[in-house]
Amino acid sequence: MAENKTKPTDQSVKAFINALDDEQKIADSNALIDLMKEVTGCEPKMWGSSIIGFDQFHYKYESGREGDFLKVGFSPRKREFSIYLMCSFDKNERLMEKLGKHRTGKSCLYVKRLKDIDINVLKELVKESIRFVDEKYG
Repeated sequence: MAENKTKPTDQSVKAFINALDDEQKIADSNALIDLMKEVTGCEPKMWGSSIIGFDQFHYKYESGREGDFLKVGFSPRKREFSIYLMCSFDKNERLMEKLGKHRTGKSCLYVKRLKDIDINVLKELVKESIRFVDEKYG
């Protein structure tokens, strides 16, 4: 069975952030680190070469596939931030309506800049994601 390619590494989170070529992206990354660190109580860790993750959980699907993955995290991509949340955006419609300018994927929230969204709503979504993971895989 294929192994999960995204794994924790020993790469420095601080060095990764400081190597970004956009001052606003650096500031927003540091703000996301502070927010996720506060909610999870965990230190940030690099997952792969470009994802900053907080805490982790072990999953096992009915198919037999299993592995470990970050509970919440983000990646400061060139175009926008990919914020990894395991909660259902559909089930959190009330929060999503209040969030601000964003788009979503299956378990990704995409935002260009933190000033485009309500940080308190994002904090609630991060809490929801942690709650969801703990209930499902806890």
